[in-house]
Amino acid sequence: MSAKYATAVLSALISLCTGINPARADGAPAPATATVTASAAAAAPDVQIGMAALAGRWLVDLRAAPDEPSYNKQMVLEIAPDRTVRGSFYDSVIEAGQAGASNGRVCFAFRTTDGVGPYHTSGCLVGDRIFGQTWAEHRKFVLNWTAGRE
Repeated sequence: MSAKYATAVLSALISLCTGINPARADGAPAPATATVTASAAAAAPDVQIGMAALAGRWLVDLRAAPDEPSYNKQMVLEIAPDRTVRGSFYDSVIEAGQAGASNGRVCFAFRTTDGVGPYHTSGCLVGDRIFGQTWAEHRKFVLNWTAGRE
Protein backbone atom coordinates (compact mmCIF):
# COMPACT_ATOMS: atom_id res chain seq x y z
CA MET A 1 0.00 0.00 0.00
CA SER A 2 1.39 3.43 -0.91
CA ALA A 3 2.09 6.01 1.78
CA LYS A 4 -0.34 8.44 0.12
CA TYR A 5 -3.09 5.82 0.11
CA ALA A 6 -2.40 4.81 3.73
CA THR A 7 -2.51 8.45 4.84
CA ALA A 8 -5.83 8.97 3.05
CA VAL A 9 -7.29 5.84 4.64
CA LEU A 10 -6.11 6.84 8.12
CA SER A 11 -7.48 10.38 7.72
CA ALA A 12 -10.84 9.03 6.59
CA LEU A 13 -10.99 6.59 9.50
CA ILE A 14 -10.12 9.32 12.00
CA SER A 15 -12.83 11.48 10.49
CA LEU A 16 -15.39 8.70 10.84
CA CYS A 17 -14.40 7.72 14.37
CA THR A 18 -14.05 11.21 15.82
CA GLY A 19 -16.41 13.24 13.68
CA ILE A 20 -13.49 15.55 12.86
CA ASN A 21 -12.80 16.21 9.22
CA PRO A 22 -9.13 15.93 8.23
CA ALA A 23 -7.59 19.15 6.91
CA ARG A 24 -6.71 19.61 3.26
CA ALA A 25 -3.21 20.57 2.21
CA ASP A 26 -4.30 24.22 1.99
CA GLY A 27 -5.52 24.11 5.62
CA ALA A 28 -9.22 24.29 4.74
CA PRO A 29 -11.50 21.64 6.20
CA ALA A 30 -12.19 18.66 3.99
CA PRO A 31 -15.72 18.39 2.67
CA ALA A 32 -18.14 16.84 5.15
CA THR A 33 -19.13 14.38 2.44
CA ALA A 34 -15.81 12.50 2.64
CA THR A 35 -16.52 8.79 2.83
CA VAL A 36 -14.47 5.65 3.20
CA THR A 37 -14.62 3.36 0.20
CA ALA A 38 -14.90 -0.39 0.61
CA SER A 39 -11.27 -0.82 -0.43
CA ALA A 40 -10.14 1.81 2.09
CA ALA A 41 -12.12 0.17 4.87
CA ALA A 42 -10.58 -3.18 3.97
CA ALA A 43 -7.12 -1.63 4.42
CA ALA A 44 -7.85 -0.65 8.04
CA PRO A 45 -6.95 -4.09 9.45
CA ASP A 46 -3.42 -3.62 8.05
CA VAL A 47 -2.90 -0.83 10.59
CA GLN A 48 -3.90 -3.12 13.45
CA ILE A 49 -1.66 -5.89 12.09
CA GLY A 50 1.21 -3.40 11.95
CA MET A 51 0.50 -2.27 15.50
CA ALA A 52 0.47 -5.88 16.68
CA ALA A 53 3.84 -6.43 14.97
CA LEU A 54 5.40 -3.87 17.33
CA ALA A 55 4.46 -5.91 20.37
CA GLY A 56 6.98 -8.24 21.94
CA ARG A 57 10.55 -8.42 23.20
CA TRP A 58 13.20 -6.53 21.28
CA LEU A 59 16.97 -6.40 21.69
CA VAL A 60 18.10 -2.81 21.14
CA ASP A 61 21.63 -2.19 19.86
CA LEU A 62 22.75 1.01 21.60
CA ARG A 63 26.22 1.30 20.09
CA ALA A 64 27.12 4.86 19.08
CA ALA A 65 29.16 3.48 16.15
CA PRO A 66 29.11 0.12 14.32
CA ASP A 67 32.77 -0.60 15.19
CA GLU A 68 32.15 -0.30 18.96
CA PRO A 69 31.62 -3.37 21.16
CA SER A 70 28.07 -4.68 21.32
CA TYR A 71 25.87 -2.89 23.87
CA ASN A 72 22.35 -4.33 23.91
CA LYS A 73 19.38 -3.62 26.16
CA GLN A 74 15.96 -5.23 26.23
CA MET A 75 12.81 -3.36 25.21
CA VAL A 76 9.38 -4.90 25.86
CA LEU A 77 6.48 -3.33 23.99
CA GLU A 78 2.81 -3.99 24.71
CA ILE A 79 0.36 -2.25 22.37
CA ALA A 80 -3.20 -1.80 23.70
CA PRO A 81 -6.21 -1.56 21.35
CA ASP A 82 -6.29 2.22 21.95
CA ARG A 83 -2.62 2.32 20.77
CA THR A 84 -1.26 3.01 24.24
CA VAL A 85 2.26 1.64 24.59
CA ARG A 86 3.28 -0.05 27.84
CA GLY A 87 6.27 -2.13 28.80
CA SER A 88 9.88 -1.39 29.63
CA PHE A 89 13.12 -0.15 28.10
CA TYR A 90 16.60 -0.02 29.57
CA ASP A 91 15.29 -1.41 32.87
CA SER A 92 12.74 1.45 33.19
CA VAL A 93 8.95 1.40 32.97
CA ILE A 94 7.50 3.02 29.85
CA GLU A 95 5.48 6.16 30.64
CA ALA A 96 3.05 8.00 28.36
CA GLY A 97 3.60 5.71 25.37
CA GLN A 98 1.63 5.93 22.16
CA ALA A 99 1.77 4.10 18.83
CA GLY A 100 0.52 5.35 15.49
CA ALA A 101 0.50 4.62 11.80
CA SER A 102 0.83 7.22 9.08
CA ASN A 103 2.74 7.82 5.88
CA GLY A 104 3.07 4.08 5.38
CA ARG A 105 4.87 3.49 8.69
CA VAL A 106 3.98 2.03 12.07
CA CYS A 107 5.77 3.94 14.83
CA PHE A 108 5.73 4.57 18.58
CA ALA A 109 6.99 7.07 21.11
CA PHE A 110 7.31 6.95 24.88
CA ARG A 111 9.11 8.37 27.88
CA THR A 112 11.23 6.64 30.50
CA THR A 113 13.40 8.07 33.27
CA ASP A 114 16.67 7.30 35.00
CA GLY A 115 15.54 9.06 38.17
CA VAL A 116 17.37 12.22 37.15
CA GLY A 117 15.54 13.20 33.97
CA PRO A 118 13.37 11.92 31.13
CA TYR A 119 14.42 9.92 28.10
CA HIS A 120 12.23 10.37 25.03
CA THR A 121 12.32 7.33 22.76
CA SER A 122 10.65 6.75 19.41
CA GLY A 123 10.99 4.25 16.63
CA CYS A 124 9.41 2.87 13.47
CA LEU A 125 9.01 -0.71 12.35
CA VAL A 126 10.73 -1.42 9.04
CA GLY A 127 10.38 -5.04 8.00
CA ASP A 128 11.46 -7.08 11.02
CA ARG A 129 13.55 -4.31 12.63
CA ILE A 130 12.87 -1.13 14.55
CA PHE A 131 14.86 1.98 13.71
CA GLY A 132 14.71 4.50 16.50
CA GLN A 133 16.27 7.22 18.56
CA THR A 134 16.44 8.22 22.19
CA TRP A 135 16.86 11.80 23.38
CA ALA A 136 18.05 12.64 26.88
CA GLU A 137 17.94 16.41 27.18
CA HIS A 138 19.48 16.41 30.66
CA ARG A 139 22.41 14.32 29.41
CA LYS A 140 22.66 16.30 26.16
CA PHE A 141 22.52 13.44 23.68
CA VAL A 142 20.46 11.84 20.95
CA LEU A 143 21.30 8.25 20.13
CA ASN A 144 20.14 6.48 16.98
CA TRP A 145 19.65 2.74 17.43
CA THR A 146 18.25 -0.39 15.81
CA ALA A 147 16.44 -3.33 17.35
CA GLY A 148 15.66 -6.90 16.37
CA ARG A 149 13.36 -9.46 17.93
CA GLU A 150 14.79 -11.14 20.98
